[in-house]
Amino acid sequence: MGRRRRKNIVYEEVEILETAAEGKSLARIEDKVLFVPQTVPGDIVDVQISRKRKRYLEGRVLKFHKYSDQRVDAFCQHFGTCGGCKWQFLPYEGQLANKQKWVKDSLERIGKIQGLEYRDIKGSEKQTFYRNKLEFTFSNKAWMTQEQIDSGEPIDRTNALGFHIPGRFDKILDIDKCWLQGDPSNEVRLWVKTYAEKNELSFFDLREQEGFLRNLIIRTSSNSEVMVIFSFAHEDLDTREKLLNEFKAAFPNITSIMYVTNEKRNDTIQDQEIICFSGRDHIFEEMKSFKGDGKVQFKIGPKSFYQTNSEQAEELYRLAVELADIQENDLVYDLYTGTGTIANYVAGMAKKVVGIEYVEDAIIDARFNSELNNIHNTVFYAGDMKDVFSKELIEKEGKADVIITDPPRAGMHTDVVQQILESEAEKVVYISCNPATQARDLELMKEKYEAIIAQPVDMFPHTHHVENIVLLKKK
Repeated sequence: MGRRRRKNIVYEEVEILETAAEGKSLARIEDKVLFVPQTVPGDIVDVQISRKRKRYLEGRVLKFHKYSDQRVDAFCQHFGTCGGCKWQFLPYEGQLANKQKWVKDSLERIGKIQGLEYRDIKGSEKQTFYRNKLEFTFSNKAWMTQEQIDSGEPIDRTNALGFHIPGRFDKILDIDKCWLQGDPSNEVRLWVKTYAEKNELSFFDLREQEGFLRNLIIRTSSNSEVMVIFSFAHEDLDTREKLLNEFKAAFPNITSIMYVTNEKRNDTIQDQEIICFSGRDHIFEEMKSFKGDGKVQFKIGPKSFYQTNSEQAEELYRLAVELADIQENDLVYDLYTGTGTIANYVAGMAKKVVGIEYVEDAIIDARFNSELNNIHNTVFYAGDMKDVFSKELIEKEGKADVIITDPPRAGMHTDVVQQILESEAEKVVYISCNPATQARDLELMKEKYEAIIAQPVDMFPHTHHVENIVLLKKK
């Protein structure tokens, strides 16, 4: 560590020591930890402090004095400005090692779990074009990059169709090429933006809540099916019909073209009516069955949750089922079942599967998916998990032998944890996209369950996010 400048608190020639949670790296300043994003262990940098806390500091890089030998060149032109894919400068092997470390640190530090068997993280075969869903935002106030500003050239591009700038809800970075989703995602997005500007359609103003074009959602499947959802801020029949008809003519092979008129102040469309303009109101996804002797199909609607890395989802479920070791007479509960993906995936191995999910539309799809795959030993319930997963339900459907739980990032409600403890299932398989909240919940379960095995799975290359499976057995 070098000199400290008093003005704006800048530390010079700080050596980055190791990676930390949420994609950041850390250094040590006197007796405090300093978190610095977009750095790699071995970098030597000048850092301006942006936040001071009692035990740690946060800062941003002002200057690189030396680049770490661990660095690689980022492949995306938007890297560093776009909020996604923040680890492009790390070799993929290094990304996996850091994710494995984060899982272990979370379980041991937060969950206070010792003696756990940590299996090697399962990497993603695809590190680019691996997502099956992306949501782009229209804005009449495009974010200007530093390169554009420094060029001195007149800037007349004010519209953008792309991603939010981190920390700026009203600014959107216009995207030329995104490496996250395969064909025809980039072609669709660029066509829509070109058409909109050519025909002088108004892009949404996120601060004033004005404009016509609001969001564009693209979903793809491993079957090469594509769903495109247009979100409009208000109704304009003639403009909408012309846009959708010309889009259909330009992309005749799109499986599903849908639209929604969202007049709310937030972008979520879960509570909105989504109308099918052309094709089906759904696409199909599929994955190999666990035993490899067939395939399981899933209906994906505009509101359906499905793991956004389809190929890794198959690996995630395969590894989870291996750990669960389900027997033919087992009764399995699948908590947070979504569209019944896990429930239908494991149904062929169990006596019966009970799936529970908050979203009613998802449960409708879950039941459809059972019918689609000629599965007759599943039953699904919709409602708040802490209310539906109850003593009364267990008395009705039977005591679980295996519980599989895959909650959202916030983890499980304490009432759900308590009900798992009272259920006394022999095994619990806990799948989580947030090792920190998973560790918190596991500590609450120590009373009756012992964590045996942890199996991390990388679903999101070039990000700090990681899925983790933990097998628990009743003591």
